[in-house]
Amino acid sequence: MKASFFLYPLALWRRHTALLCALMLTVCTASVPARADLQNSAAEFDRYFRQLMKAKSIPGGAYVIVQGDQVVAMDTYGVRIKGKRGKVDRHTVFRLASVSKTFAGSMAAVLEHEKKFSWADRVVSFVPELSFKTPGLSRQLQIQHLLSHSSGLTPNAYDNYLEDNKPLSKILPKFANIDPRCKPGKCYGYQNVLFSLIEDVIYKATGITYERQLKDRFFTPLKMDDASLGWESFMASDNRAAPHIQTGRGWAAVKVEKEYYLAAPAAGINASISDMAQWLKAQMGYFPKVLSPEVIADITTERVETRRHMRHRIWRDYLSHAGYGLGWRLYTMGDDRIIYHGGWVAGFRAAVAYSEKQKIGIAILMNAESRVIADLTANFVVDITGNGKLATAMANK
Repeated sequence: MKASFFLYPLALWRRHTALLCALMLTVCTASVPARADLQNSAAEFDRYFRQLMKAKSIPGGAYVIVQGDQVVAMDTYGVRIKGKRGKVDRHTVFRLASVSKTFAGSMAAVLEHEKKFSWADRVVSFVPELSFKTPGLSRQLQIQHLLSHSSGLTPNAYDNYLEDNKPLSKILPKFANIDPRCKPGKCYGYQNVLFSLIEDVIYKATGITYERQLKDRFFTPLKMDDASLGWESFMASDNRAAPHIQTGRGWAAVKVEKEYYLAAPAAGINASISDMAQWLKAQMGYFPKVLSPEVIADITTERVETRRHMRHRIWRDYLSHAGYGLGWRLYTMGDDRIIYHGGWVAGFRAAVAYSEKQKIGIAILMNAESRVIADLTANFVVDITGNGKLATAMANK
């Protein structure tokens, strides 16, 4: 993606559009489907959700469908731990995995709009120990490149060290052995380690920890009462889902690993489906004191194209463009955009998506590493955008 794709005029246009929508909400949402139609879609989704959960023997999960500032449907399935009696309920806590990135991008944007730092600031100004093989390249890396996966590095650089439970302080020196494959801002390469450096940026810019910022700026005002950050908080919950992996005998509960918790902004948040309802409402603009229209416009402005996502088997027949903003994937579908992110860590899957035009969103949480979450998400999105129905075709795969 050329850098000119997201230069000032486009960003300004989107910010003005967001402001206009906030002032004229009834006009901007005129195309939202009638509630009865959405109820029908929600009922169809529920049937499909239960069909796939049962077919794949997934231990437990939950979903929520939101329209505007209203919950249209919220339900749960199964148990927290396979073989145990404790059922998943609306306050059962799951790991969000990479859906955590939506929180980090949003938090950073709130602070950037408060002028605590600038997107164009050099990362080394906050993380001076970061360096690449070629001297000087690290000075080209900007804060916005961290959150848009446009550092130029090979995808998932040093994630294997995270999986070995190595802290970021032990991983960071490894970057001195490699160089980006393109200049920062010019190509996409998904990252977890580099993405998580935003935690250092936030702390050094504000003097307040990332965890505290999340609680004070998001969790408390949005009444996300079950949400937290980190392994310790997850393990302290009495109502948490256990992770499950596939074995020769089916799904088996496993130990909760710290691994990606060590990259907290990338994969460290825990939340219930009730929490995710609130997060969807905020992202769609219904808590402007928490996430202003300007912030939402900023995080959903494309920074880099993600062309390979156009070939994904789930989405390829429906997308005309794919890109990444700040902590969010951006998929163009017809005359609408789907703001989306998925997450996957050992034993958990999560997904969140909403229609920018129709202000309808969905979040799904599972305590098993099943790919059906992508089918479920796409099925709902394709349905509400009027692009067809995928349920029959996908359920038979």
